[in-house]
Amino acid sequence: MPKVLIYKGIWIFVIFDTDLYENKKHVHVGKKATFNLCKIWIEPQASIEEPGDLTIKQQNEVCKIAEKYKDQLTKQWDDFMKGKTIKAINVK
Repeated sequence: MPKVLIYKGIWIFVIFDTDLYENKKHVHVGKKATFNLCKIWIEPQASIEEPGDLTIKQQNEVCKIAEKYKDQLTKQWDDFMKGKTIKAINVK
């Protein structure tokens, strides 16, 4: 489960190994203590697939972050699918 984006030390965006079997690009996101992660489609635009433990306000926030970093998240997804090593983007 590589981390693909860490946003201000609060939000952690990851890709699961089982995501290899899904064709639609997406990430999972939550805080360090979040048990049930939110699933976000990143194409064609950031949208919530599964809210996980996030409130509506948090869902809106992470969608905005995903949309802002869409190009970077898409590249991370493509590299992961090609078997490349992923290094998390750390936004401070």
